Amino acid sequence: MPGSAGASPAFAPAPGGRELPPVPEDGLPAEAFLPVTPAYGAGSLADLMPSVSAVLGMPGAVDVLGLSESLAGVDRIGVLLVDGLGAYQLPTAAPFAPVLASLSGRTLTTGFPSTTPVSLVTVGTGVPPGVHGILGFTVRRPDGRTVNHIHWGDDPDPYQWQPVPTVLETMAAAGIAVTLVSRSLYRGTGLSLAANRGARYHVADDGPAVAEGMLAALRSGPGLVYGYHPDLDKAGHEYGVASPAWEEAARGVDAILDRLVHELPPGAALLLIADHGQLNVPADRYDLATGPLADGLAAVTGEPRARYLHVTDGALDDVLATWRDVLGTDARVMRRDEAIAEGWYGPVAPSLAGRIGDVVVLCQNRAVVVASGWEPPMAGRLVAYHGSVTAAEMTVPLLIVR
Repeated sequence: MPGSAGASPAFAPAPGGRELPPVPEDGLPAEAFLPVTPAYGAGSLADLMPSVSAVLGMPGAVDVLGLSESLAGVDRIGVLLVDGLGAYQLPTAAPFAPVLASLSGRTLTTGFPSTTPVSLVTVGTGVPPGVHGILGFTVRRPDGRTVNHIHWGDDPDPYQWQPVPTVLETMAAAGIAVTLVSRSLYRGTGLSLAANRGARYHVADDGPAVAEGMLAALRSGPGLVYGYHPDLDKAGHEYGVASPAWEEAARGVDAILDRLVHELPPGAALLLIADHGQLNVPADRYDLATGPLADGLAAVTGEPRARYLHVTDGALDDVLATWRDVLGTDARVMRRDEAIAEGWYGPVAPSLAGRIGDVVVLCQNRAVVVASGWEPPMAGRLVAYHGSVTAAEMTVPLLIVR
């Protein structure tokens, strides 16, 4: 529970509108709330596709994760990304997903923030967020407008906003077949182009179609097949991890895996990954609409667990002091240069640093900061969240099937 400022005027129930369902117990141990540093270059999502491409014979690619030994003899690899399936959610899913529970492997870290658009582009490009420039769920443009990377069309231009070539297009240019299996909703969006350009797009609008599409591409010949499934994350956000809706979504994940595991063609392997984990949040949340947290702010971006604060001239020290006082142990509040120097994003080009707020707020415990009046109300009416640096959010599985 958020605790340091329980009586603060900045502490208020979730915004009105959608009434929150009961918040279920998600079963997270105390260790799940410890901070985790991104393992760029050693064991992060940025290291996955370069390692996969090395196994598939991509010239110059480096197998950072050491996959070659376990994937010896493989000429086609399926990578299934299950949105929201953090490593700490695996025990909770196990009773409803026996195939998933039978798989083994290791863990990776996400980048920071631990959120879908950042992670998808990190996977697709094979570089840390500070290099590819997708540095948050929402970020501020140089002209003062806000970019929402989930609801992103062609403004800004994806090829300019995220100019780093994807591993997928590099592989395709080298003659390696690359297929993306995902929903029609995402085809041609800014995020899809930033993360996955270069792949042949196979439309799959539900779980069974994802399994069928991946298997068809794997049977067609050597190469990479990359599938995406969003239902578990959606159920967690709306109803909470371990809710009946989440459990049903876990069954859906297992149905996909059941087909993939038992119908992999000869010479194929399957890798299961995720973009982040989740944790359930009580109905009481910090809100910028009440109390002093909005003082001195010119813009607010990021998301409830990882806030970026853009401050007015001369207000930086006051904003830092106020946020540290109000949130106490429920957040770590730091300057942008501190967050960059500590390596949360990997190396950050000076031209990209402005996408990060003047102040970076890393929520701890089960706290979130709702930005009523700054962003759509639904952002403050979810049950499960992610984005910050706890082990529950930052640690994801890498499970391997031969």
